[in-house]
Amino acid sequence: MNIRKTKKLTTIGMLCTLAYVAAAVGRIPLVLFLKYDPKDVVIVIGGLIFGPLSSFAITVIVSVAQMFTISGTGILGCIMNVISSCSFACTAAFIYKRNHKLSGAVLGLACGVGCQVVVMMFWNYLIAPIYMGYPREAVAELLLPAFLPFNLVKGGLNAAITMLLYKPVVTALRRSNLIEPCQDSGKTRINSGVLLAALLIIITCVLMILSFHDMI
Repeated sequence: MNIRKTKKLTTIGMLCTLAYVAAAVGRIPLVLFLKYDPKDVVIVIGGLIFGPLSSFAITVIVSVAQMFTISGTGILGCIMNVISSCSFACTAAFIYKRNHKLSGAVLGLACGVGCQVVVMMFWNYLIAPIYMGYPREAVAELLLPAFLPFNLVKGGLNAAITMLLYKPVVTALRRSNLIEPCQDSGKTRINSGVLLAALLIIITCVLMILSFHDMI
């Protein structure tokens, strides 16, 4: 039992490190001042492997580390990061935990994207004016033309990349003896349908980014 806990803590520690690196060096400008980073991919993979509480733990650790190092938005930015990542990753991990199949993983990721979009529209309106220094009316005017497409693209990219990477990551962790075979039933397999869907989502998100930049 102690060995299993040690392996779990080691793996979660590795995922925290990878998520922080993704947040620090993987930032890509998308819409206006909003930037995408792929840390939620790492966070949701941790949740799909170990459950929603692990996604929450990784999110908090990485968000606090960001606050003290690379973020300029302080505690409010940290709170927003936790809310955003948890609404996506914890939702997906919870649904997959209840339905540990490929269909459960896809449904969980889709629901995670939807939850993140809805939740962040509300919290961007509520908190963004404070840490951005914008009038609330100005933020409200940006909700549909900026925040909504940003969160749709962000969620779509995270879900698609997770669909591509989850199985290879789990396989690598198994071969490294960091997770037990019983922790993942092996039913979630990357097949041609999942691969095609993921690629179509990524292409759609890229086209959305390009079209939005053309409008600007």
